[in-house]
Amino acid sequence: MVGGSWARAAVRFANWYDNAVESDLWFPPRLRSREWMFQKWGNAPYDRHRGFNTPAQVIDHIRKIGPHSCFYSTAYYEEPWQRKMAEKGWRGADLVFDLDGDHLDHVDPFNFPEMIEIIQEQAWLLWSEFLHPEFGFKEKSLHVTFSGHRGFHLHYRSPDVLGLDSSSRRELVNYIRGEGIDVGALKGNSGGGWRTRIDEGVEIILNKLDLANQDGAEGNATTRELIAIIKERGKSPDAKVKSCTRDRMKKLAEKVQHQDRRRRILQGNLKGLKQHEHLFLELVKGDRSLVIGRAGETDESVTIDIKRQIRWPGSLHGKCGLQVTDIPLERLDPSGANPFDALSEAVPRYDDKVTNLEVIVDRCVLRIGEDSIELSMGDEVKANANIESFLTLKGWAKVSNT
Repeated sequence: MVGGSWARAAVRFANWYDNAVESDLWFPPRLRSREWMFQKWGNAPYDRHRGFNTPAQVIDHIRKIGPHSCFYSTAYYEEPWQRKMAEKGWRGADLVFDLDGDHLDHVDPFNFPEMIEIIQEQAWLLWSEFLHPEFGFKEKSLHVTFSGHRGFHLHYRSPDVLGLDSSSRRELVNYIRGEGIDVGALKGNSGGGWRTRIDEGVEIILNKLDLANQDGAEGNATTRELIAIIKERGKSPDAKVKSCTRDRMKKLAEKVQHQDRRRRILQGNLKGLKQHEHLFLELVKGDRSLVIGRAGETDESVTIDIKRQIRWPGSLHGKCGLQVTDIPLERLDPSGANPFDALSEAVPRYDDKVTNLEVIVDRCVLRIGEDSIELSMGDEVKANANIESFLTLKGWAKVSNT
């Protein structure tokens, strides 16, 4: 957000909330047990420790303050309005997974449509490969939302998970990330879960190494992708390889071209890779893992934090002007019959004003509704209200003086 550019968006947000009706918005179950928090525009302090008894009270409050962003607690409290956490009376919390495309190293944050496409696929894999088949989570207890900006939230509200402490929730995240998984021991063994995932991952990595072994643009791009996987895996405390040079990755790509060595790898024997064995194993684990995004002011992940504030579905996101939107599970699947399109369906109706903007970043790609554009530093663009809000709130453009 550049300078005072938020003022125009603040007026639009306030007008939108003034015209919103209860049926336009979603309200969490056990509303009276939730703490609410509202971020104001500019440098004003957060409006916290709010409790409401009815949806009408929530709507009245947001119309009074015209917030930048709205949040409600994943936790349930006896007295959510108390200002000290110890006095609120914690009674459990939803289990929430937050996937954020901006935390993927190989994603270009300035290509917004591509980032959303990639993270939607990751969110679907989280459900279809982990939460449902391996943890036995049921669709009836799941609530899926587009975060309104860079990712998706998966809320799980089954009674048997509400009382889980942070340690138990951390175990779920560690398993999904593959932390503590012994790839070498599982390779080739029978069974599902990570065993099947690793068998498939070995073939995927071998194919990527084949591409990395080639000269030219595709080979170089694949090499960079593999190095990025190692960089991301290196953040895990159990990673045995924290980084990798281009020459080392190219050497591994060359070694797997040997047919006898390749056959042994597919059979589960990686000893022929010698000093490159751990590098290969970390590639397999990293490429088949999901990234559970970290958000907010603290270092705690959304999943682990049992007193978390999460964006309210139906509200507007103050960092881009899109709408936090809840969606049916089947529409999360990018390959489904009717996949959710965040950049068309999470676009609120503001006004008909057109504004001249000047792009102030080197390059950016965006799509809002049917309007898809690629812009460069210094470009002048006539922007409708949604594109203006998006570009200025993200700090990618400013109102032009010309």
